[in-house]
Amino acid sequence: MLENNNPNEIQIVKDVSAAWDQAMVSNEAEAIGRFMTDDWVIVSERGVTKKADFLAVVASGDLTHETFKGELLSVRQYGEAAVLAGRIRNNGHYKGQPFSSDEWTTDVFVKRNGAWLCVHSHITTTKAA
Repeated sequence: MLENNNPNEIQIVKDVSAAWDQAMVSNEAEAIGRFMTDDWVIVSERGVTKKADFLAVVASGDLTHETFKGELLSVRQYGEAAVLAGRIRNNGHYKGQPFSSDEWTTDVFVKRNGAWLCVHSHITTTKAA
């Protein structure tokens, strides 16, 4: 499929991504889940986590974010799909313990019923050069 980087659609996807960042700081599972497809997964050094499992951890209060700042470095649109690459700096608590993360991220969004939703996320911890 050829790239068709429509500037209007690219801006919409960027805005959706920024709104998702804000939802993460709300620590409300329902608000976060609105940005994900039902079959969303995230891949990290811990393996593959499904949407329901991720949102359950948020809903339980075991995972909270105080900050979640994304920096998009690349957004490419391919028809009804878009690939976003960037860096996320965030901090909060996991099971009562504070954490601070600096991660490279890739998100794949799809356009369904006129709305851009994330279907897949991948995070990799940054390393000092």
